[in-house]
Amino acid sequence: MERLSQIRGRSDLSALSDAETEALCAEIRRFLIDSVSRTGGHLASNLGVVELTVAIHSVFDTSRDRLVFDVGHQSYVHKLLTGRMDQFPTLRQFGGLAGFPKPGESCHDAFIAGHASNAVSVALGMARARTLQHEDYSVIALVGDGALTGGLAYEGLNNAGSSKEPLIVILNDNGMSIMPNVGGTARHLSNIRTRQSYYQIKRWWRRFTGKVPLGKQLYRGVHRFKEWLKRRLIGANIFTDMGLEYIGPVDGHDVKRLSYLLHEAREMNCPVLLHVLTQKGKGYPPAEANPDAFHGVGPFDKETGLIRQKTCTTFSDTFGRTLCDVAERDARVCAITAAMQNGTGLDDYAARYPERFFDVGIAEGHAVSMAAGLAKQGQIPVLAVYSTFLQRGYDMLLHDVGLLNLHVVFAVDRAGLVGADGETHHGVFDVGYLTTVPGMQILCPANQAELDQMLRRAILELHGPVAVRYPRGGDGAFARPADSPLLREGSDLTILTYGTMVNQALAAADLLADRGVSVRVVKLGQIWPLPADALALAAQTGVVLIPEEVMDHAGIFEAVCAHPAMQGVRLQTANLGKAYVPHGDLPHLYQLTGLTAGQLADRAAELIRQGREKA
Repeated sequence: MERLSQIRGRSDLSALSDAETEALCAEIRRFLIDSVSRTGGHLASNLGVVELTVAIHSVFDTSRDRLVFDVGHQSYVHKLLTGRMDQFPTLRQFGGLAGFPKPGESCHDAFIAGHASNAVSVALGMARARTLQHEDYSVIALVGDGALTGGLAYEGLNNAGSSKEPLIVILNDNGMSIMPNVGGTARHLSNIRTRQSYYQIKRWWRRFTGKVPLGKQLYRGVHRFKEWLKRRLIGANIFTDMGLEYIGPVDGHDVKRLSYLLHEAREMNCPVLLHVLTQKGKGYPPAEANPDAFHGVGPFDKETGLIRQKTCTTFSDTFGRTLCDVAERDARVCAITAAMQNGTGLDDYAARYPERFFDVGIAEGHAVSMAAGLAKQGQIPVLAVYSTFLQRGYDMLLHDVGLLNLHVVFAVDRAGLVGADGETHHGVFDVGYLTTVPGMQILCPANQAELDQMLRRAILELHGPVAVRYPRGGDGAFARPADSPLLREGSDLTILTYGTMVNQALAAADLLADRGVSVRVVKLGQIWPLPADALALAAQTGVVLIPEEVMDHAGIFEAVCAHPAMQGVRLQTANLGKAYVPHGDLPHLYQLTGLTAGQLADRAAELIRQGREKA
């Protein structure tokens, strides 16, 4: 990795010959395959943008020019080219290199990115700030074609086109057909528009008309005729209709041509969209053959491409299996996902019931509203969605589902801390916002046996909106269904909790038993509305600790405090706090936030001690 280790920015890249640049791209691919095979991470998307990222860094200085990623999982090459190569062994680990752009990590990271479709909007805001502050730098939004399945991207493009702000939008098209070329004439004109001679003539014409009398009127007239002719020959173009200058499509693996076109886009001094065609997983046959599997991947054998198999059945697996069984019994059951078929465990469902399976793309708000329409007409829609992405559908939860009290089941996957993806993906807000939806019922299985039971109940027995929230991964130690909310008897203090946090609660009770402290553990299978019987059981000890894997004020603690069953009871919460939780493995994150069994035991012991002193 001799060349790669010497790259620190634009000046290093611009000094390379064409042959050296090609060799550098090959080095980058080898490095990514080797590194990600050990740590896991997002591989296929990064292999697809090697040449594109090298071209961007050859033209722009990202310490000043602003490069805004959409989603950001394709930022590994950017990190390599900005001096972070030595940190890659720590990728996505606690205290290590983040898997997404992170301004706190480097001045080259313009904006944090973890959710899709917002890059154009963010970039336009930066461009307008530049104009207002009379600064001089470029703003670039790098957007994947998948992000264009989200409506926010079009809101940004529409406003950017009418703004006249100098801004470059790079559309990285690696699979979805955004604007197919039709016929030989269209392909020929696309080739012409990306040739160097075309832009040389265009620059000359712009300079010439700027010097002659009535030149501006002449330029506008010729431009209008050119646009009319282009539309007649190749049809409408949604981007030019929005007011952006369109360049492309262009080969996204040709560094020289990409660099030239990026220079030209910058010189246009207006909103420009550069359409780039790339191959996801390029340069690594296993990823080329199966880019979905190598999108977000765990450690794998780089020689064979074999991915190390997971060792346990996950909540997502159980959800998919149960939903298939329920759908076989009731034809009203439909499944919806927002570009997360595999991640939410719906592969088998999609294969078995394709007519009742709907993948809407990265469009969670649309997914919620469509589910409302299905429910209003008598179907039973089940929307499988990560907690962090359901946040994007909050208005539709209130207006389209809650207002009519429709029976929509929300399978809220990745609830709680998710680990390596970090701040943008932790599911730590859903309890707080779901409880604000009138009529919402929230079920929280503590293990997969309970998930099976609760999902069946949510679909077939309950009415109105229902959320079943469950974490990433497997059960933990507590893997048996419980007939009673009382998991452990005790007299000194109660630990009242829900979901897989019962594992820490039971372990803390064991630690306290060794200290001579008798702890009762009460599990809430339903957290909204709060079940009075379970709260009454918890209240009997007079002292209650409530650990929750949510942000401060985003859980049920305040509601428990206000419940009549808790009057006169001393209560304390243990949650993730007020600050966003970083990326890392769960044991480190629990330690950081005070939710390990040992830390809960210490909190409980201190709570008892304080009560005895006051007595």
